[in-house]
Amino acid sequence: MDKKLSTAISELAELEASAMYQSDFLLSWEKSDREIQSVFKIAQILRALRERNISARLFDSGLAISLFRDNSTRTRFSYASAANMLGLEVQDLDEGKSQIAHGETVRETANMISFMADVIGIRDDMYIGRGNAYMREVAKAVEEGYKEGILEQRPTLVNLQCDMDHPTQTMADALHLIERFGGIEGLRGKKIAITWAFSPSYGKPLSVPQGLIGLFTRLGMEVHLAHPEGYELMAEVEGIAVENASGRGGSFTKGSSMAAAFEGAHVVYPKSWAPYAAMERRTELYAENDLAGIRALEKKLLEQNSKHRDWECSTALMAKTQKALYMHCLPADISGVSCAQGEVAAQVFDEHRGSLYKEASYKPYIIAAMILSSRFPRPAEAVEKLLSAGRPRIR
Repeated sequence: MDKKLSTAISELAELEASAMYQSDFLLSWEKSDREIQSVFKIAQILRALRERNISARLFDSGLAISLFRDNSTRTRFSYASAANMLGLEVQDLDEGKSQIAHGETVRETANMISFMADVIGIRDDMYIGRGNAYMREVAKAVEEGYKEGILEQRPTLVNLQCDMDHPTQTMADALHLIERFGGIEGLRGKKIAITWAFSPSYGKPLSVPQGLIGLFTRLGMEVHLAHPEGYELMAEVEGIAVENASGRGGSFTKGSSMAAAFEGAHVVYPKSWAPYAAMERRTELYAENDLAGIRALEKKLLEQNSKHRDWECSTALMAKTQKALYMHCLPADISGVSCAQGEVAAQVFDEHRGSLYKEASYKPYIIAAMILSSRFPRPAEAVEKLLSAGRPRIR
């Protein structure tokens, strides 16, 4: 028996996060500290099993439905990888090819796709007040279908990014830091700068920075949020960050200087996002089908962005840190590479490229851990059986 893995499984059992069974993962701050830690632990165990060529196929059959209402590379393939690793087959729901285009209701669609589904992953991040609400509408529909005996099982919903949070991304980011600093305890007291950065585009979602401040304040880190005036996040989420920091040994600080946020930082996460008020207005304009209004808003926001071209993660700013780890959810706007001027200098990006790719590599395991914890009442027993069976993935 593998001693290191056995110890990790014992630690998972001690977390007793059985409350996640048959529950959805929609917002990270809705989960308890123990539940969050259990997802990290399951992800680490699953990665260790794969490294040891041990199969993690807990399902003999079943569907993992994916619905992406926005473009995706990393999350789309991470979701497919997670489902395949556990033994589920991915089926994409293309709304343009479904009866949704003919007016089919959310309740009807949710039940029709769920007859043999174990999990439904949804990305809906474009419109403020809509994405997370839509996920909850789907969750309510499948819950009713299950209670009424229409569905033999109640599929789990996983938030693959909404207007409020991007839990699979931020938890993968956190696991990257946990591994880098030797455990959650190693994060305590570490300063992380989560800052706005210039981009030649205007409409990047707020969910990544919001998810970061909502999660990292729970891990005992000194979280510094910085952005120019007018680029505020949701007040509700900032309030959660303040509450999370209380009593956990960390802090949450807001500022308007990128340089001040970088000063003495151990980790930096410069990322562009659109102003909250502008995203609200864009949602209204799309609802009104006001294309002229949308074009006018885009022009205004691009002009607003252009006033802050100095908000770039440069080598000079990195020199102010404690040899900080540069992080990004990717793809980054790289100055002189993917755009004339963007979020990060090419030299900084290249120096951290390997770490950035490693950061992204944790996402399939985080998603798989969310699925496993919601489909099995005793996750520790489930992974223990995998280890005991030792069935090779590659024969």
